[in-house]
Amino acid sequence: MEKTPDIVAVMVSVSVDGPYSYRVPYGMAVERGSIVAVPLVGRLTLGVVWGLPKDNYAHNRLKDIAHVYDTPPLSEELLKTVDWVSKYTLAAPGLVLRSVLRSTEALEAERPITAFRRTGVEPGKLTRSREKVLELLMDGEPWAKAAIIGAAGVSASVVEGLEKAGALERLEMAPPPIVLPPDPDAAAPVLNLEQAAALQQIREIDVREFGVALLDGVTGGGKTEVFFEAVADTLRAGRQALILLPEIALTNTFLTRFTKRFGTKPAEWHSDMTPAQRARTWRGVLNGTVRVVLGARSALFLPFRELGLVVLDEEHDGAFKQYEGVNYHARDMAVVRAKFAEARVILSSATPSVESRNNANQGRYKHVLLTSRFAEAVMPDIAPIDMREEPPEKGQWIAPRLAREVFATLDRGEQALLFLNRRGYAPLTLCKACGHQYQCPDCSAWLVEHRFRGVLMCHHCGHEQRVPKSCGACGAVESLVPIGPGIERVAEEAAARFPGARMVILSSDMGSNAQLRDRFAEIERGEYDLVIGTQLVAKGHHFEKLTLVGVLDADLGLDRGDPRAAERTFQILTQVTGRAGRANRAGKAFLQTYHPSHPVMQAMVKGDREAFYAHELLAREAGQLPPYGRLAALIVSANEHDPAFAFAKALLAAAPMAEGLKLFGPADAPISMVRGRHRVRLLAQSGKDFDLSGYVRFWLETGPKVTGNLRVQVDIDPQSFL
Repeated sequence: MEKTPDIVAVMVSVSVDGPYSYRVPYGMAVERGSIVAVPLVGRLTLGVVWGLPKDNYAHNRLKDIAHVYDTPPLSEELLKTVDWVSKYTLAAPGLVLRSVLRSTEALEAERPITAFRRTGVEPGKLTRSREKVLELLMDGEPWAKAAIIGAAGVSASVVEGLEKAGALERLEMAPPPIVLPPDPDAAAPVLNLEQAAALQQIREIDVREFGVALLDGVTGGGKTEVFFEAVADTLRAGRQALILLPEIALTNTFLTRFTKRFGTKPAEWHSDMTPAQRARTWRGVLNGTVRVVLGARSALFLPFRELGLVVLDEEHDGAFKQYEGVNYHARDMAVVRAKFAEARVILSSATPSVESRNNANQGRYKHVLLTSRFAEAVMPDIAPIDMREEPPEKGQWIAPRLAREVFATLDRGEQALLFLNRRGYAPLTLCKACGHQYQCPDCSAWLVEHRFRGVLMCHHCGHEQRVPKSCGACGAVESLVPIGPGIERVAEEAAARFPGARMVILSSDMGSNAQLRDRFAEIERGEYDLVIGTQLVAKGHHFEKLTLVGVLDADLGLDRGDPRAAERTFQILTQVTGRAGRANRAGKAFLQTYHPSHPVMQAMVKGDREAFYAHELLAREAGQLPPYGRLAALIVSANEHDPAFAFAKALLAAAPMAEGLKLFGPADAPISMVRGRHRVRLLAQSGKDFDLSGYVRFWLETGPKVTGNLRVQVDIDPQSFL
């Protein structure tokens, strides 16, 4: 749009299926990508100029754009990404756009901050506090008020008193940038030969062209140092970089390593940030002052205008899948956005997803390997403990052989990790008098006992209730018993068996993200001997003194009827056992299992991951499952079960015929009720070249329409089958 037209199409950031037409007032200049405020249903709503309108409304029937923000327009590649994500996931484009436009605060100019500088006038009364302030401002440069108070250790009244005395003058200045520009040449590392070869392979993808590299390296292999150099190359080329992490708890260690390499922190983007911090980061990304962002999956929709690199660390991780609102996978959408931006993508993992591994096998991604650990570290020895032959004593969960290994590790002054991917004290609580089992009132899931907090909790909707003193069904007192172990129960056993050990428990529901980051730092410093943890401890951590990992239930997850169960189990076991022996100490790992002959266990024990990927790809191909086929889940939900099931049956009956398409269901979802809504699933399966998104869109458009409290949620490429 070279000349501003009289009428433009505006995509509003609400759940609408397309842009609306608005008039451009006289004197207002807009272009495609301009961020505007428009009247919609009696209030002003954020939107983006999408281009010329496709309708022919009469000029006098349209409303005017109310305001155009003084910001650069959104980039063409971001607008194309929004369109693509909408069409692929079947989410309304306005809903996808909402992921981009966070708030009006980010669009307004930053307010100046109050600063002070010396005038040269000496105050009549000179206290020690006043001397501190005047000494601090000797250079004559203006200092922000908050900075003066913090650096001099004085109160605000001291600064204000000096102003009244004429010794300081007040002025306004622009706030400092949220982060300083990283220096690509600040502290270039010395890479080993394998790392240097890996970097060279990545550099074969031009820094100004699209390409994907799968950085496939063993745990502790130095993948981070390699992709940091790709970030440095991107910065030298004048482009921006985005690094995505699956867990906020990983950011602290990562920030330290980034700062050491580039001389300053990157900007951050995650749920722990304040609205003001998010607004400043968003604005800095759009105007180009922020050059590198470290963030969670939602950072993928930040308004980069010079995006040159997207890195997904731990690309296999399920946390990159979004389940609320727009159902998208950040790994796949990162590749899409990078293609529109002519940017590079690095997918980094010690256990790549089967889809990414297949893309590398087929030559669609450059396969970059790191097969040995950095420095002199070696991979841990992994051994199974057959629980049929070496079971723990009754009422215990740690097998005797593993307990002996823990004792030996602690005697050497080293650290041990006991891993169980199950939060809480016990996954089920029942009454031994009448057999009553405690279930969530709003979900079809058992309440999990969290003994440290004294509550029974639902891990699906968050419902909590105090642990009762008597059974709610029969009234029996002190009759409730825990069934099965959670990490709190394991910790109780460990405290009794290893009484001298300094122990810490790590789980996502045991403290804030800041508290968890503190615990990780304390473990790194060697302040704990024994770590009891869930999958939170399996990702990206480097504990030099940790030499033993014991997995208490290696089979957990294999029995869920999930086509991705074997892949997930292999990934979590590889990641958690990879925490052992990461420095110059030998590491060991033990897998407590009832299925030592399972292909996953065999691949782990033999260290033969190629055998696992070969077996898994063959199984997927035989079942025409991803990456050899495509899946789409439709979840019908309602306040009552029968209307949900009836609608799902009607929807299935209305499904258009299509060659090569299979439809399954309806069936109650494994978790058949969440937050008081009953859930019924349908599943569509097709070949990999079939336009499944287009088919489901047509199916819903021509099928029965939802009424009342019925809802249909579509999940293209589902990662969970609950």
